[in-house]
Amino acid sequence: MNVVQGIAAALTPLGLLWTVLIIGVATFLHELAHYALARRQGVAVHSFSVGMGPVLLRRQWRGTEWRLSLLPIGGYVEIDGMAPEEDGQGGYRQPTRGFAALPVWGKVAILLAGPLTNLLLAIGLMTVSFSSQGVAVPDRARIEEVVAGSRAQTLGFRVGDVITAIDGQDIPETAQVGGQTVAGWEGVRDVLTKAGPHTFTVVRDGQPRDVRFDWTPTVGGQKQLLGIRYAPDVQPVSVGAAFVRAWQVTGEAVPQVIKSFAGLFQRFFTLNFTRDENVSGPIGTAEIVSRAAAVSPWALVQVAILLNLSLAFFNLIPIPGLDGGRIVLALVGALRGRPLTFQQEQAINFAGFAFVMLLMAFVVVRDVSRFF
Repeated sequence: MNVVQGIAAALTPLGLLWTVLIIGVATFLHELAHYALARRQGVAVHSFSVGMGPVLLRRQWRGTEWRLSLLPIGGYVEIDGMAPEEDGQGGYRQPTRGFAALPVWGKVAILLAGPLTNLLLAIGLMTVSFSSQGVAVPDRARIEEVVAGSRAQTLGFRVGDVITAIDGQDIPETAQVGGQTVAGWEGVRDVLTKAGPHTFTVVRDGQPRDVRFDWTPTVGGQKQLLGIRYAPDVQPVSVGAAFVRAWQVTGEAVPQVIKSFAGLFQRFFTLNFTRDENVSGPIGTAEIVSRAAAVSPWALVQVAILLNLSLAFFNLIPIPGLDGGRIVLALVGALRGRPLTFQQEQAINFAGFAFVMLLMAFVVVRDVSRFF
């Protein structure tokens, strides 16, 4: 199987369609927030594009040219006074109107609007998901499937059984598996790596019962399987409680997101092209969406939540060219009492843009390299 065949096998037409839709909606709302905050402060917006590259369709409306561009990989808005303007002598100069003339809080509001919109969209989707599907309970594992003819079926495990304790110890909220901290229910698989007698306490029809068995992890070098598929138990919650939980999950995600981006930068600077499960490029993202599309609509909602959180946090990184970098430049100008010179800002933004492009190229190459 060659590289093209490998990529084609990992993706599906439906998955690609959903990838374009999810990323397209996230990007459109991100740019729409920039547009709305600029117009709210009386700043003109010259163009608004859905997609990048060559323009396919364009229409003038309310002083803005609305565009549909060829490549469905993002979008942009051209806000008056944000980019350099021609000086009439073949060169460029720092703008003095529109965005450039706003007070620092006005600039920050426009720049912050995009990432905040993605963050609020993720929280909204989480609220809908939690209120409809329930909230995962980290210290309880629900059996989703018992394989026919398996050891689990012989022992009497049933679909719907909720594992609450193992070997007389309640399942903790967190566990250490493979050197990583995971939700307690994920530690069930770690128990099955240990030989000897085991007792699983399960709740069935509201009543606890113990299932005792002797276990040998390997026989003749062959790994043994108990024959159950499990997931976290879920607890029904109200819309209000789901909203609160969504904020809690977002807060808990911040350290992990920071760690993931730090790992990406480390791999970039050391040219480490090995696969990183925490950060995916466009091909990896489309592969994840393809798998989610084959599972259920709610799996697609989970992917949309992760993509919006990633887009929000990534844009807040203080790299020139990203919203976070522009916010830093605006704050530096306010602290200095005057904005950076045209040459300074251009040099900083060019360096930031070049870094982001190289980072994107690195992620794409890493995505493709795993198919070799």
